[in-house]
Amino acid sequence: MAAPAPPDFLRKLVPRARAAAAVAALPQPVVFTNGVFDVLHRGHASYLAQARALGASLVVAVNTDASARRLDKGPERPLNNEQDRAALLAALASVDLVTWFDEDTPVQLLGELRPAVYAKGGDYDMASLAETALVQGWGGRAVAIPFVEGYSTTTLVRKIRAGR
Repeated sequence: MAAPAPPDFLRKLVPRARAAAAVAALPQPVVFTNGVFDVLHRGHASYLAQARALGASLVVAVNTDASARRLDKGPERPLNNEQDRAALLAALASVDLVTWFDEDTPVQLLGELRPAVYAKGGDYDMASLAETALVQGWGGRAVAIPFVEGYSTTTLVRKIRAGR
């Protein structure tokens, strides 16, 4: 018996070098968001579905492992490597494309992809982000999606370590 074909969702994983062309081919308008997405939970799923509803396609940029470590989320973080984190995001119906960025912020990648909408969780002050000014500079908009209380990877990791 032949081995099964790789899952279709893996086609959503696009190296950064090909991301701009892949994004241009997506149904417009494109919504862009980014993050570590270390351990996916209900808060992430809700947030991504709400971000996707802001446009016709959702692009998620994942912090590389090195970039995630610089965010100071803890010495063992990320728990899941960048390829695994991206694959889980790609498996979600709300996500149309996943790529990576190694910088501390996605500003450079945003400039390359030029989405119509930049979305972040409501725990961010959108007015203070360089990403907001960049996207608004080409006529796009930046949207804060309300934070889902009670869901946090950091809190989840603490609970696991405490044996609860």
